Amino acid sequence: MNRLGWLLVKDKFWEAYETNRLIEEFQKQDIDIQLVDPNTIDIFVNKENKKSIVVNGLESDLPRFVFPRTGSGTTYYIKAVIRHFERMGVPIINSSDAIDNVKDKLYSHQILAESNLDIPKTMLLKHPIDVEFVEKNIGFPAIVKTISGSYGRGVFLAETKKQFKQLLSMAELTKPKYNIIVQEFIKDTWGKDLRVLVVNNKVVGCMMRQSIESSKALNLDISGVDLLFDNGGYKICEVNSNPGFEGMEKFTGKNIAGEIVSFINLKVGMQNG
Repeated sequence: MNRLGWLLVKDKFWEAYETNRLIEEFQKQDIDIQLVDPNTIDIFVNKENKKSIVVNGLESDLPRFVFPRTGSGTTYYIKAVIRHFERMGVPIINSSDAIDNVKDKLYSHQILAESNLDIPKTMLLKHPIDVEFVEKNIGFPAIVKTISGSYGRGVFLAETKKQFKQLLSMAELTKPKYNIIVQEFIKDTWGKDLRVLVVNNKVVGCMMRQSIESSKALNLDISGVDLLFDNGGYKICEVNSNPGFEGMEKFTGKNIAGEIVSFINLKVGMQNG
């Protein structure tokens, strides 16, 4: 039986902690893993399909499974590569649709709200931006986010209307027609939040044990869920399809990489065994 899987990681992240830990755990569970930069893959769409993958100019057999670790950096090209594998029946850990669900922050909040999960009040801003309308419906302070981004990139705090206007002016200098969302400021969580790492709908790393329905709603096999404390409860701030877990392993002492690999082994065995 083919035990070779592909770990799709952009080459600049090949030396990352998470990449090395996953490779280590795959080896421990006797699973051959090949590190592949998705940008080195060429695909051909043809009737046969089975010989339509080329890596670094060389024709390649299909892997046993594909595990994309590209998250919000999943470009159209990378998504097309992932979908190509899906169409050929290769198991994907976090499907292309699931990655799409969380790459767009507004869309992920729409899905979460539809599933009756608690999220901060969120608004998509349209041009020209009506600051008075934002103040009336969201208020200040407010959190301003770009549609796509992770690891805190593209997230800003506007404490006052004046700061909000200044932020918009700066954004317009770099990109006149930008897409951003604005969210209510959850004061209980200022300076603290909670990262929960979820594998197969189960919490594998967290200080507070909760049922995390957001991963299920967004159809994610593996996710990082950021929670904001709010009046004794919590609201879902963000969900990431490519969560880092270096701090989680060191803080909790849990083998997060091992949990991920065990799940992949189980999923691939169920689908292809």
